[in-house]
Formats: sequence, structure tokens, C-alpha cells
Amino acid sequence: MKLKYILTLLLGLAAAAPARAELRIDVSGAMREPMPIAFPEMIHDGFFVGQTASKIREVVMADLERSGLFRVIDENSYIQEFSSMEEEPKFVDWKAINAQALIQSALVEVDKENLRVEFRLWDVFAETQMKGQSFTTTKDNWRRVAHVMADAIYERLTGEQGYFDTRIVYVSETGPATRRVKRLAIMDQDGENHKFLTSGAAMALTPRFSPNLQKITYMSYAGNTPRVYVLDIETGEQTLLGNFPGMTFAPRFSPDSSKVLLSYASGGKTNIYEMDLATRKSKQLTRSYSIDTSPCYSPDGSKIVFNSDRSGNQQLYVMDADGSNVQRISYGAGRYATPVWSPRGDYIAFTKMAGGQFYIGVMYPDGTGERLLASGYLVEGPTWSPNGRVLMYFRQEKGSRGSQAPVKLYSIDLTGYNERQIITPADGSDPAWSPLLP
Repeated sequence: MKLKYILTLLLGLAAAAPARAELRIDVSGAMREPMPIAFPEMIHDGFFVGQTASKIREVVMADLERSGLFRVIDENSYIQEFSSMEEEPKFVDWKAINAQALIQSALVEVDKENLRVEFRLWDVFAETQMKGQSFTTTKDNWRRVAHVMADAIYERLTGEQGYFDTRIVYVSETGPATRRVKRLAIMDQDGENHKFLTSGAAMALTPRFSPNLQKITYMSYAGNTPRVYVLDIETGEQTLLGNFPGMTFAPRFSPDSSKVLLSYASGGKTNIYEMDLATRKSKQLTRSYSIDTSPCYSPDGSKIVFNSDRSGNQQLYVMDADGSNVQRISYGAGRYATPVWSPRGDYIAFTKMAGGQFYIGVMYPDGTGERLLASGYLVEGPTWSPNGRVLMYFRQEKGSRGSQAPVKLYSIDLTGYNERQIITPADGSDPAWSPLLP
């Protein structure tokens, strides 16, 4: 669903104080204390508007704090109270509580159906306005506007694109280990607006968003044969991808959403194919007698990373988009799987299995700079936030004899800090992060 808001006001960056550098968080550095920011109650008029204002503010605060980069100062310590957006901040009051940034905001009822949200972001110590924005939206769209507002603040303070106005598709798991029901589910990145996309009658695995957000590709056991399908999110229409006589799996869209990569198992070997969604013509990209799977395009579509056991055990390889120039990039101890290229193109995330442990890690596209970010009995299936700064994956601890241990979604910062559980109604696995919503 498209965001129903209109950008109505944009106030630019004011002149910076010459004696002080611009307020900015370096998101690529090591762990540090979160930036303290002040976010007073939104200015509003009327009880019902005030209820919505409180909900918007809570969502914005939750988004910012969940990033691990910001800490909203307790409002009980605030000295100044705003009565209008025209009122200038008393910076001495905000410096007294050590706030580095200040969010001044208001919510106004435009008419019976619409609201206007306005905010200003201030650099407290430089005493300058960093950003100002106003949105008009329908009343039932308040949550999305809150995410958009959080994205704008995040971007101005970090220099990086936000990732809060996004969705997650994943596999919801229920039932005992021997009769596990796995169906597709979708939700906002904060776990809200949850709904199921498939009934669970047929097992569904490895869902992946198309970059244009209209479709999801995934593997389903419908008809008792594992095959790749494409699902239209809005209409619910499901179509089989290709007419392969055997098993197809591990699908992934191209950056322009026009093609899908998948693995096809036949005759004891598994190779990677590319399917053109317009013509439905397939092209074989690898021709080995091993298992080539989990393909993923680079952001510009020129390269493909995949894992293969052609060297004896699972390792990561990169090839040109036409299947030529195959080069191995992983050489560490253990096995590597499920590679995913960062939306920025600077890293490849992967699952690693070594020494009886699973790991989520990243490396540069040439295989150098390997770093392990998370570990456990089972951690698997990384997916990138659209700004390439956060990873999501699923985790399962070792269960007791005869029991199924919970499977949960987690996120972690690219630096390896701020690991957080993503709350889902039931167990969850195989997450895929959407691009920013239009």
C-alpha cells in the first residue's frame, strides 16, 4: 500500500555555528554510548488528536532507540514545554539535561479524514535547526508517518538512509518438530501489522522480496514437489515459476525485478538458472556436477554470489551475471552458505558452520575482511536492511531431548553490536527485509 502523505514543508539546514562541527553519528565505528536526544510531547489540540500524537511519538522513539544509536532522555527531566511550533527552543534548558539533539513536533487535525504532522530537529549545542518537515496523511496512516519521521531523523543525524518504513516477510512456524507447519507471514519491521500470506497447507520456505515490492518469490511444497513460486502481495495471486520437471528452490529477484535466480536439482547435481519473468524463458548459468545454490545478485546486477560444494565442501563463489568468470572467495575454516549481497555493494553476508557452531558473518566481495557478528547452536539466513547497516536472521538454541526449541528472528548492527529479538506471534525463520516503502 502506498504511503498516503504529501510533503508540504521542508525547512533546510540552518547555518552551522563556526566553532562547532556538525552533529553526526558515525554508524560505521565501534560500539559507543547512544546519542542522548530530547523528544517532548507532540503539540496538539484536542483529546483524540492527543491520543494519536502520543502513539506517533511512541513509535518514533521506539524506532530510534531500537537502532542502538539513540537514547531518548526521560521527559520528567525536561524544563521547557512547547506550546507552538513557532516557539524557539531555550537551548540552555536542553543543555542542562545533556541533550545533544531536540525533536520539536506537532499534530494538527486538518479535517475529518486527515492529519498534519510537523517536526523540527535541533542541534542543541550549536543552537541550529538541522531539519524540518511536515506531512499530511489520512488518520489511519499514522503509524507509517511515524516510521517516515523516524527515518528522516535517523538520516539527518547519521548521514545514512533510514530503514524503519519497511516490512519483513518470513516463515511462521508452529507445531511439533515432526509435523511442523510453515507458512509465509508479513509484518512491519517493528512487528506490527502482522498478517499471514499462505494458509500452511503446503510448506513454504525462503521468501524473498522483489525490489519493486509488488511480489515475493519463495519455495513451496504444493503438490508434494518443492518448486519456486511468485506471489503478488496485493492480489494474493500465486504462479509457478517455470516448468522444470524436478525440484527448484533458493529463488532471488534481480535488482530490477525482471528476473529470478533459482537452483534446479536434476540427475544428482544442482545448477543455477535465471528466469526472465516477462518471457518465462530460462537460462542455465552454472554447469557443474556439484550443488550450486543460494544465488544472489550484486546491487548493480553485474555479479552473482552463490555457494557450492564443487571444492569438496560448501564455499562462496562470485561469477559474472552471465555465469562466466567463476571465482572462489571464501577460504576460512568451515563451511559457508546463504550469501547475500549488501544493498550498498560493500559486503556479502553469509552463514558459516565451523567447530560445531553456526555464525552470521560478513566479508568484502573479494573474500577479504571476514568478520563474524553472531554465533550460536543455530544462527542462519541473513538478510540486509535497505541501508546495508543492519542484518536480520533466525536463531534456535539447542532443545532438550524430544522437544522443539523455539526459533526466533534477531537483528544485529553491522558492527556486531545491538543484537535484538524481533517479536513474532509464533516461531519465525527465513526473514527477508523489504526496500523502503514507496
